[in-house]
Amino acid sequence: MNIVWFKRDLRIEDHDVLTRAIENGKVIPLYILEPDLWHQPDMSYRHYIFLQECLNNLNQSLTALGQKLIIKIGSAVDVLDDLHKRHSIDSLWSHQETWNGWTFKRDRAVKNWCNSKDINWHEIPQNGVIRCLKNRDGWAAKWHAAMNNSIAKKPNNLIKIDENSDELLTYQELGLKNDGHLDLQKGDREKGLKLLESFLYQRGENYSKEMSSPATAYDSCSRLSPHLAFGTLSLREVYQSCKERSLEIKNLPHGKKRKWPSAMRSFSGRLRWHCHFIQKLEDEPRIEFQNMHSAYNSLRQSSFNSSYFDAWKSGMTGFPMVDACMRSLKETGWLNFRMRAMIMSFASYHLWLHWREPALYLANLFVDYEPGIHYCQAQMQSGTTGINAIRIYNPIKQGIDHDPKGVFIRRWIPELRDMDETYIHMPWQAQLQMNNYPMPIIDEKEARKFAADQLYSLRKKNNFHKIEARKIFDKHGSRKSRFKKIKHKKSIIKDLQKELPL
Repeated sequence: MNIVWFKRDLRIEDHDVLTRAIENGKVIPLYILEPDLWHQPDMSYRHYIFLQECLNNLNQSLTALGQKLIIKIGSAVDVLDDLHKRHSIDSLWSHQETWNGWTFKRDRAVKNWCNSKDINWHEIPQNGVIRCLKNRDGWAAKWHAAMNNSIAKKPNNLIKIDENSDELLTYQELGLKNDGHLDLQKGDREKGLKLLESFLYQRGENYSKEMSSPATAYDSCSRLSPHLAFGTLSLREVYQSCKERSLEIKNLPHGKKRKWPSAMRSFSGRLRWHCHFIQKLEDEPRIEFQNMHSAYNSLRQSSFNSSYFDAWKSGMTGFPMVDACMRSLKETGWLNFRMRAMIMSFASYHLWLHWREPALYLANLFVDYEPGIHYCQAQMQSGTTGINAIRIYNPIKQGIDHDPKGVFIRRWIPELRDMDETYIHMPWQAQLQMNNYPMPIIDEKEARKFAADQLYSLRKKNNFHKIEARKIFDKHGSRKSRFKKIKHKKSIIKDLQKELPL
């Protein structure tokens, strides 16, 4: 008997594991709901709602093949051991998973159990992330090779297995709190496919230009990230669809290409960067919990301001662009990348909060939470990687640049709906129109200068900073550009700013 253990690959299409397992004999398609996982601080109600929708969709697909999805509740080792006693498992099949620290420890326990029972555990790569990678040399070529492999054949049928399935627990039974979401994306593969098609043929033309503004990004970005995070779509499917569309555009008459070539190049690059960051967590799981560069361990350790944190979480900092983004994210579970970077930068630099607590809070809000991307980005925007240029976003300038008329701000901050356009980004200059909207909780210029002084001073004074930074780059850095000599503070490892285009 073979067990196909579904994790973050909730589909039957382009599913190498399912395809290969079926070729090896009878299959039990299994999803293990692990309560302990859902008790972790980075898991939330909105993740579970999306998961439930994904599982319902997956069950329908499997049932159509002749065998429903078997859901079991408990620890993975206990569930597998119980199934082994009744079905005599020969092989366990799953995709390789790079997720949070809890799942990493869980997988080690499962590996030990498999070894003790003489069961082969076939873990097959799902994307361009490479396990036991020695260094990043040639990584991009390997990623492209993985993405260009043939799409796995969809199974025709499954042999029905006599095995009961547990009922999914309610979110209340898991101890999750209803966060009052209003407009979250749905965990349905068909909805993901429709998003992909509409992006490639309709919405995506202005992607390169409009992805930075929260006012335009919701329509112009793909919004496929939740489907990639839960695996209702495979990264390979998306990449090859983008590649096919790019060829179609290439063959169009010049006048009909418009902005599509640029959009497809930009989007394709983002798909590679997706795996680039997950690879960092695969290679170094401690990134979820610890500063990448140890020189920053002394920063922010004893200065966490809870009142600042609460104001940031509730969208009440007094800086309209920050607050609008936080309020929007709470309602929709999604935010464009530029604004994700800004709100994290604001928390880390202006409010001088250690990145871990804001990162956990955001992990709960992002329906597309992907630990490998999330924690690497949190550290990038907090200045603790040692290899990235320090980016302290001015929230006022970000608002002026990306929401000049305040359309996005007015939508999410009703207190400022009638604010004069002249003052929408600095409402404190027109206090009579603020409608109980708060005054800024910090002086922006002073806070930005304080943070910059702290980080640049540390980089300058620590003799080992450059040595450790080089080691970090050798392990994690993109090979698109070479590590250059650290110069003055305005050009610190300038080439590495390109790690993820903003």
